[in-house]
Amino acid sequence: MATTDIPDVLPVLHLLPQTPTIALVGNPNAGKTSLFNRLTGLRAQTSNFPGTTVEHRRASALLADQPVTLVDLPGLYTLDAATPDEKIAVDALTGQLKKWPQPDAVLVVVDATNLERNLFLTSQLIELGLPMLVALNMIDVADKHGVHFELDELAERLGCPVVPISARTGQGIDQLTCALQQLVQDQTAPVVPSDLTSCGSCNGCQYSARYDWAETVSAATSRGDDSSYGRRSEAIDRLLTHKVMGMVCFAAIMVLTFMFIFWMAQYPMDLIDGWFGLASQTVSQWLPSGDFRSLLTDGVLGGVGGMLVFLPQICMLFFVLALLEDSGYMARAVFVMDRLMYRVGLPGKAFVPMLSAHACAIPAIMAARVIDDRRDRLATILVLPLMTCSARLPVYAMVMALLFPHDPLKASLLFAGAYVLGIVAALAMAWILKGTLLKGRTKPLVIELPNYRVPSLRNALLLVVDRAWAFVKTAGTTIMMISLVIWALATYPKTAPEDLAPAVQSQLAQLAEQGDTVAAANLLDQRQLENSFAGQIGRGLEPVFAPLGFDWKMSVGIVSSFAAREVIVSTLAVLYGIGEEASAEQGLLVDQLRNSTHADGRPVFTTAASLSLLVFYVLAMQCLPTQVVTRRETGSWKWPLLQLTSMSALAYVAALITFQTARALGFG
Repeated sequence: MATTDIPDVLPVLHLLPQTPTIALVGNPNAGKTSLFNRLTGLRAQTSNFPGTTVEHRRASALLADQPVTLVDLPGLYTLDAATPDEKIAVDALTGQLKKWPQPDAVLVVVDATNLERNLFLTSQLIELGLPMLVALNMIDVADKHGVHFELDELAERLGCPVVPISARTGQGIDQLTCALQQLVQDQTAPVVPSDLTSCGSCNGCQYSARYDWAETVSAATSRGDDSSYGRRSEAIDRLLTHKVMGMVCFAAIMVLTFMFIFWMAQYPMDLIDGWFGLASQTVSQWLPSGDFRSLLTDGVLGGVGGMLVFLPQICMLFFVLALLEDSGYMARAVFVMDRLMYRVGLPGKAFVPMLSAHACAIPAIMAARVIDDRRDRLATILVLPLMTCSARLPVYAMVMALLFPHDPLKASLLFAGAYVLGIVAALAMAWILKGTLLKGRTKPLVIELPNYRVPSLRNALLLVVDRAWAFVKTAGTTIMMISLVIWALATYPKTAPEDLAPAVQSQLAQLAEQGDTVAAANLLDQRQLENSFAGQIGRGLEPVFAPLGFDWKMSVGIVSSFAAREVIVSTLAVLYGIGEEASAEQGLLVDQLRNSTHADGRPVFTTAASLSLLVFYVLAMQCLPTQVVTRRETGSWKWPLLQLTSMSALAYVAALITFQTARALGFG
């Protein structure tokens, strides 16, 4: 049990470049990040290694009177890196990474319930010659299952101090901080044991020799039988990794997960939306009508609110995924799905981000970090926006209401067809990418199935706070700038009423005489938008989109919806004379769209044009916030540009085929 006087976190200082650096190193699932969170709390900073997209977390702390910088390196099984991310972590540890000095000391986190396996990496770290301390984590779990250690014997065989701890409960943290302080002050490198030295001298058998050494040390320093712990996990795995029941269990868990996310997220999302709506309404009451008020309400508040409304989904997604990961189940889910994903060139780890993309592509792209191989991760990120997200639903609903207003069965079938089209397109594009641009075989899945354990709420909450702040800080500013640009395009240049065509002026005067100020304001808004930069762009793009069955107003909707897909609904409402306030009453908008005609009297929203619009929105990359996050996750603008161009081309060609085929079959 943890003593009551153990502090939750160490005192944390601002980062000091001259302070000694301690790198936390360990196998995945050894509790390394849990220990880092225990030592630093919420004060850690997340950033990339210099010149890379590989993340690490760091914070400055005070060990008694000694300030130090703690760095949480990515998990490693061996210093012989197999992936680019692992290589960067090893380079940072060995001092071979540019603009990144080698750490002054190493804190090795070892899983007490899997000592033998963890000692392989430990043996390599000993040979680096850096001052080193071993934290024997999960000691409480080992004690519970009757496993005990000869700590003095283990320290002697490793040539460095060993401190038993439990990062989850805080047990042994005070002893660990004292040992770390002594390590930093003494700067004593570990003594390489003689039997370990022979491992590097063998020809062709270094791995075998190291494993033999790890087995010998584990047998000599541990007492008890931990097989009951492993037997429990094996019993559960008979169900969760079964070829058939494993899939059923995975489907049930994922359905429950996303039901929880959709159900829980709607309340804070509505609350955030209400707050920004109230703020916009308050500003509108305080300020006189004009561009400045429009800038604040439609540009600033609309942009920030449109970004923050995604935050609850992101937080809840990462919270649930952190719990599943910490419990040990996520490794089983990846194992079960690997068989299916491998057929299209994607790893099993890509399945969870693809599922979460049905809520929103932004958190899904961020969740793709679980994929180790960079090519596999890039392929996954590039196809995730093809999955139907919640932002597409207003567009789908509008098209369903246009096509099947009184036939719910056909409407639901078409709705399901839109989802299936997105999934098929994503898998097909992944298969093409892995055979061309990202050519290469998908890496076979080699994954550790850790023992099941109770997940840490503390770690999950810390991860949520870290990811949420990174999203708000990095993506938020750019998303707001995008919204401001869209606002400017739709607002300028201004058209004075006296500069309108005589027929329009006459119509405005007639409406004013009738006292219909709402209709007059809607007509003026419509003409203003037609003459704005966005309207001019729409007119210029009309010849491009005409083969898809789109008129210039639909082209303006497509341009405006690059900020967010659902923006087309309010844009079409203004263009067709309803006004943005009325767009919520979708029936009015649908009636206007259904009755709209071309100049020659032909209806605009025929069956062919409506199907074309649906296919275009299923496949098009019309979410620039997603592009921003793709840039952040890939570290380059070339990947989001490729994502934009490839999805736009796919959407255009598919919509063209849909419209021309439907029209040839007599559907207008």
